[in-house]
Amino acid sequence: MEGNGHLIKVLIHVFDDQDFQIPSKISPNPISLPVNPESFTRNFKVELNQQQGQGNQGTDSDFKATAPEELKLDFIFDGTDTIQGYKYNNNKKSVKDQLKLFMDAVYNMNGEIHRPHFLQVQWGEFMFPCILTNLDLNYTLFQPNGDPLRVKVSASFLNYVAQRERVAREGKKSPDLTHVRQVKGGDRLDNMTFDIYNNVKYVTQIAKANGLTSFRKIAPGTELVFPPLDKTSS
Repeated sequence: MEGNGHLIKVLIHVFDDQDFQIPSKISPNPISLPVNPESFTRNFKVELNQQQGQGNQGTDSDFKATAPEELKLDFIFDGTDTIQGYKYNNNKKSVKDQLKLFMDAVYNMNGEIHRPHFLQVQWGEFMFPCILTNLDLNYTLFQPNGDPLRVKVSASFLNYVAQRERVAREGKKSPDLTHVRQVKGGDRLDNMTFDIYNNVKYVTQIAKANGLTSFRKIAPGTELVFPPLDKTSS
């Protein structure tokens, strides 16, 4: 991809939080891949309920959900000095060091957040908030001492949207879906229950599902889960 005559490289932004606001200390600046991907694949999937009733020959495929988008990148880390202008993150490092920086950023667990980092893959105007789901490293060339000289990387990322943002985007009120709501000042559990189920009779079950001892004294900022009606006894 080129912009204004200049090659635009893939950037990976690394964050400590699911809202993509706190850059990681591990990599406070975006990682610039040394060469753009050999392959760039976006995968979209619709999940269907294809259960077949007893005695039925056909299958009625009912819509269940739209699965999160997946992104797959195939690229290389190289240490042969044969690729013009090759630099990893604007520096010339051994493939071993390049891999360590990459793994620390996208794969290895951050002890402070007790999980791998949240990521944003950017290529020009394309921005993909995500987490790494799969990583294949194929070592193809080696130095005499066994250190790698070239590694082919195949990385898969799953689109990640924080739960409260996903709820806000969908804006659905169907009682057949699980809902997560954040309590604001003045919110009441009976009103929130009615808003989703169009009936307040489930308020006791919702309180029990969320471990609440009071319907009224719910601290603002608390996230409450409202399960589907078929999972809530009346």
